[in-house]
Amino acid sequence: MVENVPPKQVWEALQENPDAQLVDVRTDVEWQLVGVPDLVSIGKQAVLVSWQTYPSMALNTDFTEQLKDTGFTPEHHIYFICRSGQRSYAAAEAAQAAGFPHAFNVAEGFEGAIDADGHRGIMEGWKAAGLPWRQR
Repeated sequence: MVENVPPKQVWEALQENPDAQLVDVRTDVEWQLVGVPDLVSIGKQAVLVSWQTYPSMALNTDFTEQLKDTGFTPEHHIYFICRSGQRSYAAAEAAQAAGFPHAFNVAEGFEGAIDADGHRGIMEGWKAAGLPWRQR
């Protein structure tokens, strides 16, 4: 079962555990237009592996192979992030099934849920938590 981990707790794990890594499973368009987590200050870089392909949003059938190609081992603690925590949860489940037992979901994702005005990134998620990010 995949554990949902709050963004600030993920940030702490990334800082403290050399085997902790962040995988952003959003699409290339999202990385370009919305931004990506910025891990430079802790000597890391988010790994970008799409769970779905844009524009069809079809499942990336090479996802687990691409994950293995990054060099991750079963000892790594891999935190998966997407826009709101849905795709990343599914990606973490797939990672566990592919032999990565320490796969976690970043609760609320990068931008979180939509607020009453139809905006994301204001109430919850990586950005709302004030964690580092940058435009790509």
